[in-house]
This record gives sequence, C-alpha cells and structure tokens, in this order.
Amino acid sequence: MSFTPTDYNTYDFANRRHIGPSPAEMTEMLAAVGAADLETLVAETVPPSIRQGKALTWAPLAEHELLARMREVAAKNRVMTSLIGQGYYGTVTPPAIQRNILENPAWYTAYTPYQPEIAQGRLEALLNYQTMVADLTGLPVANASLLDEATAAAEAMTMAERTAKSKARAFFVDRFCHPQTIAVIRTRAEPLGIEIIEDMVGNLDPSKVFGAIFQYPGSYGHVTDFTALIAKVHAAKGIAIVATDLLALCLLKEPGAMGADIAVGSSQRFGVPMGYGGPHAAFMACRDELKRAMPGRIVGVSIDSRGNKAYRLALQTREQHIRREKATSNVCTAQALLAVMASFYGVFHGPKGLRAIAERVHFLTNRLARALKAAGAKVAPAAFFDTITVEVGVGQAGILAAARAEGLNFRKIGLDRVGISLDETTDEKVLIRVLRAFGIEGVPPHRASLGFPETMLRESEYLTHPVFHMNRAESEMMRYMRRLSDRDLALDRAMIPLGSCTMKLNAAAEMMPITWPEFGSLHPFVPADQAAGYAEAIDDLTAKLCEITGYDAFSMQPNSGAQGEYAGLLTIQAYHRAQGQRERDICLIPVSAHGTNPASAQMCGMKVVVVKSAPNGDVDLDDFRAKAAAAGDRLAACMITYPSTHGVFEETVREVCQITHDHGGQVYIDGANMNALVGLVKPGEIGGDVSHLNLHKTFAIPHGGGGPGMGPIGVRAHLAPHLPGHPQTGGEGAVSAAPLGSASILLISWAYCLMMGGEGLTQATRVAILNANYIAARLAGKYPILFMGNKGRVAHECILDTRPFAEAGVTVDDIAKRLIDNGFHAPTMSWPVAGTLMVEPTESETKAEIDRFITALLAIRDEIAAVEAGEIAAADSPLRHAPHTVEDLVADWDRKYPREQGCFPPGAFRVDKYWPPVGRVDNVHGDRNLICICPPVESYADAAE
Repeated sequence: MSFTPTDYNTYDFANRRHIGPSPAEMTEMLAAVGAADLETLVAETVPPSIRQGKALTWAPLAEHELLARMREVAAKNRVMTSLIGQGYYGTVTPPAIQRNILENPAWYTAYTPYQPEIAQGRLEALLNYQTMVADLTGLPVANASLLDEATAAAEAMTMAERTAKSKARAFFVDRFCHPQTIAVIRTRAEPLGIEIIEDMVGNLDPSKVFGAIFQYPGSYGHVTDFTALIAKVHAAKGIAIVATDLLALCLLKEPGAMGADIAVGSSQRFGVPMGYGGPHAAFMACRDELKRAMPGRIVGVSIDSRGNKAYRLALQTREQHIRREKATSNVCTAQALLAVMASFYGVFHGPKGLRAIAERVHFLTNRLARALKAAGAKVAPAAFFDTITVEVGVGQAGILAAARAEGLNFRKIGLDRVGISLDETTDEKVLIRVLRAFGIEGVPPHRASLGFPETMLRESEYLTHPVFHMNRAESEMMRYMRRLSDRDLALDRAMIPLGSCTMKLNAAAEMMPITWPEFGSLHPFVPADQAAGYAEAIDDLTAKLCEITGYDAFSMQPNSGAQGEYAGLLTIQAYHRAQGQRERDICLIPVSAHGTNPASAQMCGMKVVVVKSAPNGDVDLDDFRAKAAAAGDRLAACMITYPSTHGVFEETVREVCQITHDHGGQVYIDGANMNALVGLVKPGEIGGDVSHLNLHKTFAIPHGGGGPGMGPIGVRAHLAPHLPGHPQTGGEGAVSAAPLGSASILLISWAYCLMMGGEGLTQATRVAILNANYIAARLAGKYPILFMGNKGRVAHECILDTRPFAEAGVTVDDIAKRLIDNGFHAPTMSWPVAGTLMVEPTESETKAEIDRFITALLAIRDEIAAVEAGEIAAADSPLRHAPHTVEDLVADWDRKYPREQGCFPPGAFRVDKYWPPVGRVDNVHGDRNLICICPPVESYADAAE
C-alpha cells in the first residue's frame, strides 16, 4: 500500500479555527438548503450585477506567524515615560484584573445586557462603576459609561441644552478644558446651531449662555473652586458642567459640593492602559432631576418573578432603537468592558487605596514643583493636583529634547512652556530623571504638604458600600470576578445569534498583542517617531479596508458604529459646504435602514425624511424617487443599510444610489451588515460615497458586554479632504478625543485580516450566508421567514415572524426567555419589525451548535403549539415562566408542566447547563422604583425575605 501524505493544514486559521462548519458539514448543510455548492448559494443570494470583479489578494498568516509579525511591529514603537497628561495617564493594571477581566473571554465576548437575566454579572460590575462615579463626583446618578471624555463633554452640552430653562443659544467653554474636548464640543455644536464662547472663566457672562463647562483640575493643572461661578450660572437658569478627574476627586472637593449639575470625565487612569488613545470608559453623573435626559446606558435595580433583587438596563425608552431620531441616548455609546475594569480597580483598591494613590501622586508633584522653584524656574499654577506648567522661554526645544534623552515625554505648550503630569506609575527614579532634564540633581525630601488650599480638600466620604470594603486578598478578588462572570452568558459558553450584531469568534491570537506594553503604554499624543509600529499597522489595515470596500480613504477616528455614522454625515455636510451648497439638509432614510441612522442624522442637524418599504421589505422605489425629487436641491444624503436590515440583498441598490446622485445627494451605506459583503461586494463600487465599518462586528473586535467598538469610515476620493481632523495634528472637525480613536483595538482587526487572508475573508462571508440559510431552511414551516430575496434566499441573517403566536397569548418575550433555558442568548428582538426575532449565526458557529439552536427553537414551537391547541394556557406554560432558575428546580413544584420539561428542554446541556441567576426581570418595577447605585446591604436581606 502506497503512502499518501495528508493535505490537512493545521495552520490554516480561516478554515480550521475561525470558520465553524467543516467541509463535510457544509456539504450536509448545502443539501438541506437545496444548493449544489457554496458558489451556487451565493449566486442565488447576491445579485450578480453588484458582485465585485477581483478577488481579495493577500495571503494569510498562521497564528504563530502573526504573533511574530506583531512582535516585529511592536518593536518599532518606542515606549517612554509619558508625562503629557491632557486626560491620559500612566496607570497600573492590577494583574488580577488584567488576567480575569481584560484577557477573559467570559467578559470580553459578552453582548450588551439587553437580556438582563443572563447578564447579572456584568450588570453588577457596571452598577459598581455607577456607584463609584456617583460617589466620587458627589452627584446621585451616573451612567454606565460613554465613549471618551471629549464626547461625554459634547453629550453634556446637548443635555444642558435640552434641560436648561435659559433661552440663550450659546454655550461657554472654559479655556482650560483639554484642547481635544474643546474641538469635539465645537464639532457637535456647529450643525446644531449652538454658539461656542471659549474664554477664561473670569470672563463668563452667565446671561448669554444656556450652560457652561469647567475643567477641574484644568488642562494646565489649575485647581479652582467653581462654587461661586456655578451659582451665577444657576441664577441665569443655566446648567453647570464640570469635566473632572476621578483620582483627583479622592483628595479634592467634589463637583457635587460645588453645586454642579453634571460631571464628566474619563476613568482611564483607573487601571486601563493608555493604548495610544483607547478604548477608555468616559463617565457622566448628574443631579437626580436630570436623569431622564442623561445619555448612555443606565443600570438599575429591579426584582425578578420571585421578588428577588435583579439588575437591568433602566429608562430604555430614551434610546434610539425605540425613539429613533427623537432619542436622547444612543445605544452605541458605551465602553462596558473598560468600565468593568475601572469598577474592579475601585473594588480592588477601595477608598483607602485610592486615597493613598492620589496622595502619593500629589505629594510627588509637590516635590517636583518645590525643586523647580528652588532652582529658579517659574512654575504654575499656584494650586495644582498632579500637573504643573513650567515657563522655559526659548529653551523649550532644548528641555523637550533633554526630557526625551531621559526617556520622558513632556507636553509642549505654546512656544515657551512645558507641562508635566505625574501619575500612579511615577516614582522617585522618574522624579530624578525629570529634574535632570532641567539640569537639576537630586530631589527634595518627601513632605506631606498640599499644593492647593485646604479649603479645597474633600470633606465627604466616598465608596462606603460594602463592595468597596471587601477583603482584598487576591483569592477573594479572583472569586468575586469568577462569581460575576458565572452569572453571565457570553460567547465562550454559547452561540449569540443576534441579527445585525455579528457575534463571531474573537480569536485569542488577535487579542494577545493589545496587552503588550509596546502597544498598551503609548500616550496618544507622543511624537510620531515613537509610534512607528502603530503607523505601520494602521496604514496596512487601512489599505486592506480600502481593498475590501472599494473606497479610497479611511478615517480611524470614530469610536463606535454610531459615531462612524455621525462622522460620515459630517463629512458629507463639509463636502456640500465646500461646493457652496450649504442648504442641503435633508436625509432620506428607509424604514429598513439601521436603527441608529435617524439619531445620527438628527445629531448633524439634518431633517430626516422616512422612505417606506415595499411589501417584500425592499426600499419602496417609487416612494424613494418621489421624496428625492421633493427634496430637490435640499437633498444632502440618503442612508441605506446593505444588505437591508430585513436580511435581504435588494436588487435595486444601484438605482437607489443613482437617484440620490441625480439629485445632488451623497449615498451613505451603513456597514452594519458588512459581514455579508466582504469579498463579494464592494460598497464603494455599487454607488456608496461613504460607509462606516463596525470593526466590532465584521472584523472581530469583541463586544465586551456593550463596548468597546470602532466605527471607521471609508469614503470616495472626493470626500477624503473632508474627513474628521484633530487639534493634535492641526486639523478640524474632531469627533473623538484621540486622533485614531481607540487605536489599540485596531490591532485586533488587523490581526484578523492578516490571519484570514483575502480568500479566508471571502470564505467567511460565504459561510455566514450558508449558516443563515441553513437555519431558515430547517425552520421553514415552523416559523414564518419574514423577508427573502427573489430566489428564496436570505443574506447572512433571517427574520422569524413570531407575531402569529400572539393570538394564542405567546409573546416574542416568552420565546426569548425560553431560549435562555436552552442555554442561548435570544436573537435580536422586535427589530427591525416589532414582534419578530432576527437571527444571525455568523460563520464562526459550528453545525453542532447551530443544530442545537434549531432543536431549541423547534421544541419551543411545540410548546407554542400546545398553547394554540388549548392543552395549556400561555400563562401556565413553561414559555411564560421562563427562564427557570435553580431556585425553581428545588422549590415545591405546582406548575402544569413537568419539572424536567421546564428546567431541561431539548436544546439544553444537562451536565454543563447554564442556569440564569434570576428569573424573569420586572422592567416596569425597575423604572417605577429607580435605583441606579449599589443598594444598601439591608435591601439584600429585604429581597431574600
């Protein structure tokens, strides 16, 4: 017998690791959907008129080859001690948090906690975050994070506009705010017609503004008591905002004690690496009366079906997936994973530990200031926390060069000053190097003296809840993190089949480099020559995204998909202005477009005109044509999602684009469904002028429980000059605090592209389409499939119509909660069509897992049939009692169905079954009895009773 070597390539990442079904399984699935092969299925799904002509070109790397490449690129970054400040600081990530949170797929692969029963762990961690922020700012209500400090400040401005009783149309910005914050505020204000008055706080005229924002401590170090100024703002019926620093507030008088209405800032220095700009969780806190106007997610406390305490997202009616263009909150503006890290940092250190870190940083800064003054230097300000400014005159360049020779980065301020910000990582050795850069040897002795007046000392307590007073032994911390993660259902346990959210594999090899110090330790404003590795990685990622999309240029600045939409529309507006067509302000948005679109258009000051859908779910072409004609010279843009949110490749997409262009508008193609396009269709070739890409969907950045994400925008060449700029690079129109947004996680998408290769990415798209059509075929006849293409195919997702079951009293909620008993996260509920489930399996799911999901849905359909047949009432069925907890399992059983059926349905594992920690959560109770900080210990006992 002759020897035949195997052709199996164990290092083929795309086909052996990332794509779930094996070739043999694909053959079985193709038989089930009635297609001869993958290419036949794709040809029946994707209109031939839009298919791209050229294949994606680059070859793949194996995992070990990728990590070697990453090491080479990382070595091109120069890691120095950055004392630049300006909102970004060195911090020490406790190893227990790095290993058990940041590097743990139980945390980083979780989805946004819209199904609270399977998200109690991350909801508790986020509630801890809200409590920490509320305590430190001295304000009663905080949200569960925003994108970054600059965008949080811009959100606070628009919140002030909505809530202020003043009729003024101007907003005051403290000149000592961070430059990137001022830039993002200006960008947000312009399309809304808000005048920005930027000045020294002493020149504030409260009668001319509806609100004001003050930086505390200031960007150049100033510690100022704003109590009197805030009182004047209030007297003029305005809203006072304080942009602040959580570590400083461990020592300094809190904004709430000054009378502030809103406080914003970044929690980055609470254990989250700088990462060349992000991701970092911003915070916002406010007075109780303003809470319903506050943007972002808010975790609240409610009860479950047994009356036990349960967490949930509160006040969701503010959000744009419900209110569309009238929303006060955008669901895509959170950094949950980073907020969780910051909250655990607070738990890890507790109030005493945080106070000790703050004192140490402050006393080191005081020693530095004393040494510089003793040497004759002019040091400002008189009152400071961790940042000082040194006047160096014409010697600025020499001082900056001397600092770099010592391995230090100072902040260049104007032409004659340098700024120095100390942080948690600063020690005496760093202090010696700083002083050597000024030609000073030695440091003055430690002295526990304050660098600000004692009247500015904080008097109130903070972090008094028992969670911040745990035994901080690592064993206890590790177990607390494990307990919380065990309460959650994330991608490490089961498929998360959410339509339009693309919960695919986030490979370990893609995640590893982000924690390397060569990538994690860089300040976003370091000189370019210190970030050559980042430049190489991002340039190559940009080139690959251009090849994938057919666009000519990209901006990596937007921090989320929704922010990408906003940035894309601003780019379109800037283009129209440059053409002398400022009057163009109408945006056509089909009903089938992504839910964030109307809110983004509204943020840009555009008038949204909704276009109807045809009965088959396509854009109603006649209605689109009529509304484009009616808009005429005012048509700015149309926003379409392709394939549509209905899960179909519409045949008329080129026509929609052409109609828009014929009327002088620009076409925005939402990239939410790009996972159905990569390697098959280029949006820039079918008529798109601009698209955002959800890198946290299609390109493997994990969702992190509701953030981080990245939403870079690709544009055709004529729009490239109008992409967002940044003050750090001399540009205008910034939409994020850092020039490259959350730069560190761009490495994940780059690694994904490198390991998949061009053909691997294309195969992933084909298999995503196969998996969705397999589900649709297997469920056909049991669940109506709401929309399909002309040849009876769905794209990469399908919509199950559960509305007919309502006649029997079974709701879409009942089906979603029953899926939890089977160990699955529910598909996207009631969107884009109320009463439906939108399923997206992605290419990463194996046939076995998809079959388990189908088994669960078929068993649920049998339970619905029993209700329809009158065998059991909906209220008495396992559907209505779902999800079932261990408490249900062991309690007296008086229900009208067997315990086995309730707790161990066919789709569930028996040995490894996931048990939700709470029963069905009462949403109405949570909003009527709103609690958004950790409840007192007594309430735990009350709930138990």
